[in-house]
Amino acid sequence: MSLNDSLTVSVLAQAVAYGTPILFAALGELLAERSGVLNLGVEGMMLVGAAMGFWAMQKAPGPTTLALLLAVATAAFAALVMSAVHAFLVVTLRASQIVSGLALTIFAGGLGLSSYLGNDLGLADVPPRSQLGDIDVFGLKDVPVLGPVLFHQSALVYASWAATILVALYLARTRLGLNVRAVGDSPGAADAMGINVARYRYAHVLAGGALAGIGGACYSLAITPGWTAGDSLVGGAGWIAIALVIFSFWRAELCLIGAYLFGGLSGGLPSALQAHDYTVTPEFLNALPYLMTVVVLVIVSTGLAKRRLGAPAALGLPYVREER
Repeated sequence: MSLNDSLTVSVLAQAVAYGTPILFAALGELLAERSGVLNLGVEGMMLVGAAMGFWAMQKAPGPTTLALLLAVATAAFAALVMSAVHAFLVVTLRASQIVSGLALTIFAGGLGLSSYLGNDLGLADVPPRSQLGDIDVFGLKDVPVLGPVLFHQSALVYASWAATILVALYLARTRLGLNVRAVGDSPGAADAMGINVARYRYAHVLAGGALAGIGGACYSLAITPGWTAGDSLVGGAGWIAIALVIFSFWRAELCLIGAYLFGGLSGGLPSALQAHDYTVTPEFLNALPYLMTVVVLVIVSTGLAKRRLGAPAALGLPYVREER
């Protein structure tokens, strides 16, 4: 057996694949939270994005590449529409961000809108017309260890790396990024400087929803091509993404590392063990990412962590201009 077929390399390669949807969702949640809006509807948005992305891929005309691009765009747009509802409720109507996000997840969850759309559009048990397969980048897939892990993944993996770099540079190096951080930390001061708080919050919640939709499309178009009713398709990735933003201290580059950690626990390790005929209790493997989520949240909730790299000061708080 070659080194690239070993269990360790298989786990690492699968961790990158399964971590990609979590990374997209986490980057979207990061943008929303940096603007001061907590979005607990990520799971529902991913489920809707997965369903609509798979439907678009089945129906889109033209060559395979175009169909897949349209499918990803459709998934992003479907989740963006859902995030617009959340933004309207929490920014314009100043409703509770926690209640609004939870309501969206319940409404669009495995027994809600996503299942209705999938069943109404006849997506169940339909074989995929095409899928986002792995790309052999520069012919390097056979390089020991690094080949399968870094150079033989789907296009969405490489798109997620580009998105991570863009989000990191945007928040740290651009005027718009600094403005959105000001909106999330002190909306009153930002408003006094002439920054439109509502506009920034709307824009970043919408962008976050679109990224969550792309994360959902990763499942139905690449990881497990197809659609199934219920929550099993996404499997709690939206909730993990929310925890990941806290784990990463609201930094895009740390989201990348954390996504692959959770991706390895949630999908990479079980898939690799199954492929190598190792028998492990499924309940234990299914609980691993959530156990790790609890441990991480306990660690980063310490006073030292909060003082060094805390959340945006106005996260979860509605802004009323008259209250400046």
